[in-house]
Amino acid sequence: MQQSLQFLQAAALELQSLVQQELEINPVLEEAPAEDKVEEPAAEDPAGEIQSKADEEWEKEFDQLKRNEEEWRDYFAQNNSTSGYSPEAQERRQFLFDSQAESPRLSEHLERQLTLATHRDDLRCAGEEIIGDLDEDGFLKVSLDEIAGATQVDYPVVLEALELIQTFDPVGVGARDLRECLLIQLRRLGKGHDVEGQVVAHHLPELGRKKYGEIARKLKVPLERIQQAAQIIATLTPRPGAQFSGDERGNLVQPELAVRKEGGGWVVVMNDEPVPRLRISDAYKDLLANNGDTNLRDYLKDKIRAGKFLIKCLHQRQQTISNIASEIVKRQYEFFEHGVAHLKPLTMNQVAEVVGVHETTVSRAIANKYAQTPWGVFDLKYFFTPGYQTSSGEVMSSTSVKDAIQELVEREDPRKPLSDQEIVKILDERGIPLARRTVAKYRAELNILPSNLRRQV
Repeated sequence: MQQSLQFLQAAALELQSLVQQELEINPVLEEAPAEDKVEEPAAEDPAGEIQSKADEEWEKEFDQLKRNEEEWRDYFAQNNSTSGYSPEAQERRQFLFDSQAESPRLSEHLERQLTLATHRDDLRCAGEEIIGDLDEDGFLKVSLDEIAGATQVDYPVVLEALELIQTFDPVGVGARDLRECLLIQLRRLGKGHDVEGQVVAHHLPELGRKKYGEIARKLKVPLERIQQAAQIIATLTPRPGAQFSGDERGNLVQPELAVRKEGGGWVVVMNDEPVPRLRISDAYKDLLANNGDTNLRDYLKDKIRAGKFLIKCLHQRQQTISNIASEIVKRQYEFFEHGVAHLKPLTMNQVAEVVGVHETTVSRAIANKYAQTPWGVFDLKYFFTPGYQTSSGEVMSSTSVKDAIQELVEREDPRKPLSDQEIVKILDERGIPLARRTVAKYRAELNILPSNLRRQV
C-alpha cells in the first residue's frame, strides 16, 4: 500500500527513478520494448479471491512451462547461465540507466529531429550550422548570409533549413528575436492571424507596458479582446531553449497529461511515455517451472508476485490520475473553452466523491502533476480553488475574482488609482461581496502596488 501511494504521488521524472530502483532489486522485472504488448493487471478483487486466483494462475502457468521443459533445458545449456538476462537484455538495461544520467542538450535534441526530418545533404548541412549557432535560449543571433557563406549553401536553402528547424520542439526555437519566437508559437496554436498575432507583430512594446487601451484603439477591437489576447500571450515561452540549459535541466516540468478538444468536447490524453513499461522476465518464469529447489521456488514466486503488484500499481496510478483529470475537465469546462477568467470553484472532496476515492487520494494524485492545455501548462492543483457567491447566486472562483481586480487596476486612471476600498465598492456593485483585507491580500498576490505607489503625476 505504501509503495502504491508513493508511486501515485510521484511526478513523472521521480517515478522513473523509483521504478529503476525496483528493477535493480527485483531480478524478475525487466523493461518491455515499446513494440511489445504489456499484460494488463487484473482488476481489483477481495484479498481472498486474489490469493485463490493467483494460486490457480501459478498452477496453469507451471503446467504450460513444464510442457516446454526439454526446450528450455537446451536454452539454459546454451547460455550456461540462469541469470535471466541475455547479453542483449543487459545492454538494453544498461543503456536505459546511462541515458537517464543527463538530459539531452538543446543541440542534441534538435539534431535528432533534423536527422528524421530530411535526407537532403544541403539542407542538413545548413541545418547543423544553424543549430550550432543557436544561443542557450534557442535564438539565432547569426545572419543567414553568414551561415550561407560558412556552409557554401545557397541562401534560399539556408532559409528553408531555418524554417524547418522552427517547426521543431521546443516550440519557438530558431527564432531571431522575441517577436518571431512568440509568432511561431501562436501559429502553432492557430492564432498567428488572430488578434494575438497582430498584437505581437505590431504592438509588442505597448503590450510590455500593458497599454491595452492604446492597442485596442489601434486595432479597433474591444478592450476585453486585447486583455484576452494578453492572457494567451502570457502563457507562451519567451526562452524556448532555457529548459535545456545546465542550470534548469533538473527542474523540467513534464506534463502528465494533455487536454484536447475532440468533436464537441474536451478529453484527457495521458502521457504514458515517461511511465516505464515493465514485464516479468520469461526466463525467470521458466526457471521457476523447471527447478525443484523449494527455497529458490519460494524466492522466485515472491519476487514475481512483487513484480506483478508493481506493474499493477503503475497501471492504477495512470488510471487514477486519468479519472481525476477527466472530472476536473468536466467541472472546469468553461475554463478550457474561454480561459482563466472562467475558472470555477472546486474542492478535492467534490472530485473524490465522483471518482470514488478518498479526498487524500485526490491530493496525492494531483501532487506535482501538470496538464498541457490550450492556455498553457498548469499544475493540477491550479484547478482547485475556493469560491465566492455573488448576489445573483452565481459562484465565482478566487482566481476569477483576482482577474476582476487585475482588470480594474489596468483600466484605472493612473493619476487617480483605485484604493482597496474603492475596489471593494466596485466589486460590491457587481454583486461580488469582499472584505477590504481580502482585496488587499489578492492585490499583493497579484504583485500590484498600493494605490499611493501606483499614482503617476
